[in-house]
Amino acid sequence: MSAEGGLTTAGYIQHHLTNLAVCSGAAKDAAGHCHGFWTFHLDTLLVSGILGLLVFGLMAKVASKATAGVPGGLQNFVEMVVGLVDQQVKDTFHGKSKLVTPLAITIFVWVFVMNAMDLIPVDFLPLGAAAVGIPYFKSVPTTDPNLTFAMSITVFCIMIWMNLKVKGVGGFLHEVFAAPFGIKLAPVNFIFRVVEDVAKPISLALRLFGNMYAGEMVFILIALLGIWQLPLALPWALFHILIITLQAFVFMMLTIVYMSMASESH
Repeated sequence: MSAEGGLTTAGYIQHHLTNLAVCSGAAKDAAGHCHGFWTFHLDTLLVSGILGLLVFGLMAKVASKATAGVPGGLQNFVEMVVGLVDQQVKDTFHGKSKLVTPLAITIFVWVFVMNAMDLIPVDFLPLGAAAVGIPYFKSVPTTDPNLTFAMSITVFCIMIWMNLKVKGVGGFLHEVFAAPFGIKLAPVNFIFRVVEDVAKPISLALRLFGNMYAGEMVFILIALLGIWQLPLALPWALFHILIITLQAFVFMMLTIVYMSMASESH
């Protein structure tokens, strides 16, 4: 599956950027690609679901066998990750909620392992999928805007729920129409609030998607270099470890900040 193996350079890139999709009431074009709202990206659902089951199943198993004595290496690593996230929540979130820390841990760990799929050689999983008759397979879920927007919209819904839970319906509406310029400028306050709240999930989703999509594109372009790809792929992969960690951390921290803003009152 390379430019030398029957695909042009443009075809090779397009092939690696195409999701395995199934249509539900949507039309397909001449190439067999789905178009329409009810289109499911099976590779994104499959990879993200399997990674979630594996990593959180492993963490649950470690928690069930945790000991108060000298911890083993895996328990020590899980405790380190949980402790790191918990400290960030304590430093940033000033409200009272038992949801924020588990939410932050879930986001950081899940986004990190999905991002880490970018370190697998770009042809490895597509070749395996092609061997069993699957035409397309994108192995990095966070390069799919459907997933990043699904996560950001979920965070947005939790943020609205926390606003209502902490402030009540009356308090929340008063904040929407009275902050920051006072109740006399309620229409202006409302417009500012709508723009602010809509921008949060959009920026949260596009930041993660854009960075991971760009990183995946670089790996694809390096793969086109043939025998010269190894000297370039290794340094980029080492640098990309920083990117995948940073993007998971940023997504987590912004979620914590949004939850903290929702739990505070003007």
